[in-house]
Amino acid sequence: MFLNILVIRFSAFGDVAMSLPAVYSVAKAYPNHTFYVLTSQSFEPLFTNQLPNIKVIGVDLKQYKGMDGLYRLARFVHKNYDIDKVADLHDVLRSKFLRAYFLLHGKPTKHINKERAKKRAIVRHKAPLTQLKHSIDRYRDVFLELKLDSEMTFTSYFENTPRNVDQLKAISFDSSKINIGFAPFAKHAEKMYPIDKMETVLKEIASVDNRHIYLFGGGSAEKQKLQDWEAKYPNVTSVVGKLSLKNELLLMSYLSVVVSMDSANMHLSSLVGTPVVSVWGATHPFLGFYGFNQSPDNAVQIELDCRPCSVFGNVPCWRGDHACMKWLPEQMIVDKIKAVLMKQ
Repeated sequence: MFLNILVIRFSAFGDVAMSLPAVYSVAKAYPNHTFYVLTSQSFEPLFTNQLPNIKVIGVDLKQYKGMDGLYRLARFVHKNYDIDKVADLHDVLRSKFLRAYFLLHGKPTKHINKERAKKRAIVRHKAPLTQLKHSIDRYRDVFLELKLDSEMTFTSYFENTPRNVDQLKAISFDSSKINIGFAPFAKHAEKMYPIDKMETVLKEIASVDNRHIYLFGGGSAEKQKLQDWEAKYPNVTSVVGKLSLKNELLLMSYLSVVVSMDSANMHLSSLVGTPVVSVWGATHPFLGFYGFNQSPDNAVQIELDCRPCSVFGNVPCWRGDHACMKWLPEQMIVDKIKAVLMKQ
């Protein structure tokens, strides 16, 4: 039997990245089925060249606004891809509309169980902080409910795609050095280490001979800050605007360690098997969004009665002082970086 499975996950960047191990593993287990990943067109490179039965439907969501737009999108997918089953890995208004459309057309649909109530109870401190199921396992549960069980077989984004270090000539990459990545930004302030304190960490790590630091970020303000650091420190390079997404992943795969917030760059680095020293503030690794196959020992955080106060980091600090980040000593991050490097 040959089936066409629609897999829906539009955003956010890190969550889409986390879906790859689950999609890859189920696609490898069922090579006769085709898995169509419906996502934002900017995330297409995450899924291309993985397995021949993983296809990407990359869309510009701005063209499908409102109920009329979602209806047009549903009709477009239905008309062009002959979908047999739907795996909704997002469970938001857009994906609910789409799965309802396919359900009305007689197609089996299943969706992710995010346990939103349990997460809210934890961040409101009405329930104890305990390790929750990882998002990747929640994605796999959706396929299991569609009778598509599989073992976790994903190891790296580059497992089936040859790496070519020559593609990094644009940034004069030197593999003979100890290369380290810094991704100091996050979408929300509650998830971001103070930039002046992160510069202190950067300065100490970059002060050692035979090390080179690569800076990751996006947006005009972030780009300017990273360019300032690049100009200030001789062995530091900003890659903002210089590499495609695929080549950013390629660069990350050659790094000894990446320093990141609870952000997309943590998940991208995890997809290529690079150790990540992740810095946590308002959010917490226990809520199910830790990097794929990352060691829990590499999470840097301080224990406060108010942590965690947010699932996604999008809730303003109720204390008003961002103590979870501002009180976190720079030396904790430095020591963790050194510990990771020592193991290599």
